[in-house]
Amino acid sequence: MENMTYHQSFPQGNPQHSAVEKPRHSKRGFASMDPEQQRAISREGGRAAHKQGVAHKFTSEEARAAGKKGGEAVSRNREHMAEIGRKGGTNRGKNKHKDEQQHVL
Repeated sequence: MENMTYHQSFPQGNPQHSAVEKPRHSKRGFASMDPEQQRAISREGGRAAHKQGVAHKFTSEEARAAGKKGGEAVSRNREHMAEIGRKGGTNRGKNKHKDEQQHVL
């Protein structure tokens, strides 16, 4: 038992790439296609839906109502809103500091 050694195995190839970066499964079908090819197929689907009359196009009123509903849902999470506020305040302070430096130069 004393002579037992433990070896950590690394993925083949570049040792800087970890196993986390590799996908767990191979892409098949639509996911394996070139992004431009995916967009082209999606465009055709959108055009077909509009021709059939089954596509929905938001009016400005519908879009406004949907945005309001989403905003209300997000704002209920006080912890999330506080985090957003902290980030905004931090970024504002950074920008203010940059502006002050530019005026000095």
